[in-house]
Amino acid sequence: MKSIKIFSVLSLALLFFNFSSNQDSKPTVFMVGDSTVKNGKGDGTGGLWGWGDFIGQFLDTTKVSVENHALGGTSSRTFQDKGLWTPVLNKLKKDDYVLIQFGHNDDGPINDSLRARGTIKGIGNETQEINNILTKKHEIVHTYGWYIQKIVSEAKSKGAIPIICSPIPRNDWKNGKVPRNNTSYGLWAKQIAEKEKATFIDLNDKMALEMEKLGEAKVTGTYFYKKDHTHTSAKGAVLSASVIINGLRESKNSLKNYILKDPKIVFPPKKKVFLIGDSTMANNNDENAVGWGVTFPTFCDTTRVEVINKARGGRSTRTFDHEGLWNEVKNQLQLGNFVLIQFGHNDAGAVDKEKFRGSLKGNGNETQEVVLPDGSKEIVHTFGWYMEKFIREAKEKGAIVIVLSQTPRNEWPNNKVERRTETYGKWSKEAADKEGALYIDLNEIVALKYEALGKEKVKVFFPKDHTHTGFEGAKLNAQTVAESIKKLGYEF
Repeated sequence: MKSIKIFSVLSLALLFFNFSSNQDSKPTVFMVGDSTVKNGKGDGTGGLWGWGDFIGQFLDTTKVSVENHALGGTSSRTFQDKGLWTPVLNKLKKDDYVLIQFGHNDDGPINDSLRARGTIKGIGNETQEINNILTKKHEIVHTYGWYIQKIVSEAKSKGAIPIICSPIPRNDWKNGKVPRNNTSYGLWAKQIAEKEKATFIDLNDKMALEMEKLGEAKVTGTYFYKKDHTHTSAKGAVLSASVIINGLRESKNSLKNYILKDPKIVFPPKKKVFLIGDSTMANNNDENAVGWGVTFPTFCDTTRVEVINKARGGRSTRTFDHEGLWNEVKNQLQLGNFVLIQFGHNDAGAVDKEKFRGSLKGNGNETQEVVLPDGSKEIVHTFGWYMEKFIREAKEKGAIVIVLSQTPRNEWPNNKVERRTETYGKWSKEAADKEGALYIDLNEIVALKYEALGKEKVKVFFPKDHTHTGFEGAKLNAQTVAESIKKLGYEF
C-alpha cells in the first residue's frame, strides 16, 4: 500500500515537472515601446489602445505567450534608463521574440525639467554629456539608433529573436496623404534592422497606406479620435496589429508560424448609456420637437459608447413605470452601464383625469388610488417615489445613475428664464441624494446659457412651443449634458 502511495506521489511530481517544462519551453513574444504599443495600463482608458493590446489575438496563444511591457511616454532612451528593459532582458530565453517600436517620444528635448527623453538623431556613435535637469543625474545621451541597437544585440545575446517596427503614423493629413517618417525614425529603425540582420516591419508606411485607402473622414473618429492624432482607438490598434501580422507573414521570421489562419478579433465592449425621460429627451420624429437625446451621440465617442435613447414623448415618471417602459430598460441593464434620468414636464398633469399621467407632488410616500378609463385601478405615488425607484433598481443592476433636472422652457418672467428650483428640480436632486446617484442641475445650467444668448436668439430654439426645442436647441442641451457629465469625471 505504501509503495502505491509513493508511486502516486512520484507520478504527480513527474506530471508537474513535464507541465512546468512545457510551460518554460513555450516561446514568449515580448513587446517594448511607447504608448502606441500600450497606452496607460492597457485597459483602454479614454478609449485609447496600443497595438500590443490586440496582437495576441492574432497568435496561437496555446503555443506562444504574449507579454506587453511597453510604457507610455518613454523613448528608446528612457525605456532603458528607467530600468524597464532590464526585467525583460532577464526573462528572455532562447527562441523568445522581442517586438520593438520607439520613436514618437525620441524627438523631444534631450535635457529639460519636464521629461528629458529625447535622443540624438540618427544611428551614429555621437554622444552628448549632460547633467540631467529632471533626474539630477550625470548622463551620456546616445543616438536613437544606438539605443535600438543595444536592445537588439542584448536580446540576441540571450538567443531571442528581435523584430523592429517603425513608429505608427500620426493621424495628420496633407492633400489626402499621411506623412511618413521614412527620412527619420522609420529610416533609422530600418537601418539598425539591416545592420543587425533583424526582421524589419515598415509599420509606418504600411499603416499609412491602409489609412489612405480608408480616407481621412473615415479614419478620424474611428481609428483615431479627433482629440488625439497619435494614439489609436481599439479599431486603430487592431489595424496596427494587423499590419504587423501581415508583415510577419511576408517575412522569414519564425513568429509567422504562430499566426492564426482565421483569427477572431474581439473588441472591448462599448459602454451602454441608457436615456429615460419624456419628449424633451426623446426622438419624436418631429423636426420642430427634437429631444436632446437625439443629438447627444454626436457629443459622444460612439466607437466606445452606445447611446440607447429609451425616452418617450408624453411620459411622466408614473406612466413610464406603469406602461412597463422602465422594466424594459431595467431588464437590459448590466454592470457598468449608465442611466440618465430626466422627468418632470408631464408629472404636473392631472392624476385622475384626462391623460392620467400626473404623479403626486414631492418625495414622500403618499399614494392615491385612481380608477383608469378601462376600469382598472392604479396606486399613484409621488414624483420622488418613482425617481427613487428608477435609481435604486438601476443601481441594483450595477448601473451608474445620473439624474438631470428638466430642460428649461422658453418662458421669461421678469426677463429671467423660468426655473423650477422649488418643485421638480428640487425633488429630482433629493431623490438623487437619497439613493446615492449623481445629479446635474441642467435646468439652471441651460437657463444661464439662454440668458447669456438673450430672448431673441433663444426664441429660434423653440419653433413649435415653449417646451420643445428644434434641432439647434436640442444640440445646445445635448452639448451641455456632455460637458456636465465630463465635470462629474466621466467622458462619453
